[in-house]
Amino acid sequence: MSKFDWLDLDAKLLKLLVTVVDTGSVTQAAHHLGVTQSAVSHLLDKLRAITGDPLFVKSGRGIAATAQAEALAVRARSLLGDLERFAHAETFVPSKWQTQLTIAANDFQRELLLPALMRNLREHAPLLTLRVIPSDIPSLEMLRQEHCQLAISPRPPESTDVLQKRLFVDRYRVFYDATLRKAPKSKADFLASDHATVMYSPQRALDLDQHWQAQGIHRKFLVSVPGFAALPSFLRGTRMLVTAPSMLGQSLMHEFGSADVPLACPNMPMYMIWHLRHQNDPAHQWLRQQVEKLVSKK
Repeated sequence: MSKFDWLDLDAKLLKLLVTVVDTGSVTQAAHHLGVTQSAVSHLLDKLRAITGDPLFVKSGRGIAATAQAEALAVRARSLLGDLERFAHAETFVPSKWQTQLTIAANDFQRELLLPALMRNLREHAPLLTLRVIPSDIPSLEMLRQEHCQLAISPRPPESTDVLQKRLFVDRYRVFYDATLRKAPKSKADFLASDHATVMYSPQRALDLDQHWQAQGIHRKFLVSVPGFAALPSFLRGTRMLVTAPSMLGQSLMHEFGSADVPLACPNMPMYMIWHLRHQNDPAHQWLRQQVEKLVSKK
């Protein structure tokens, strides 16, 4: 039984726990928190005494969190969010917002939205830092366990405690290396060609292909990659086709020729997704407004 009172816990200890779990390193945690390694070690000893658990154990040249530390970090993230919202309960001033904001996004939405969002945040909330993680196919746990505060994806998970707002709708275009081939002239030409595609999960094709497969239409894939950013390298110098969101023609796919898809296909919607706990948080409301303003300028 621990001799320490749970009232000895404070926000700094909770933040320390989360940071060491996230970084997997006392040295990196000290750097992120702006304290010495000895200070981190001292506070970890205090946490161990309070929780009655070693929290971190040696693993190779580094450390690994125990199961108890992982579970406590999930609860600590939630408590830290509650404390931050408590501090902002009356007024929220963006210029005084000091936190690390985590947004989950894959390469398409990351390229399209997040650099411009960071420039806006840098201007209006200079104390805020941005961390971007892959969203893959967003899960409920990603939002419920506070792995991120916001996700941007065409595939919002469905649940009563997860909210969403559609940001925009893009259409698909066919991209090709114009030095080696012309645009597909017909559906038959399109389907006879070799294709490269994105597959975030081995069990989950793009919604586009799920739509076509339901109609008995199948493309011939030579290459599948885990993100749009890898497509240019595979497409360049080949006769393959890539069917991707048209907005990528402004960035990742700008060097390639493009044409309309020669058969009917669905559009790609893009959603902003967050957990219900953030719905009435003034800081989060402001953040969502900044994302919407950014999209309205596209």
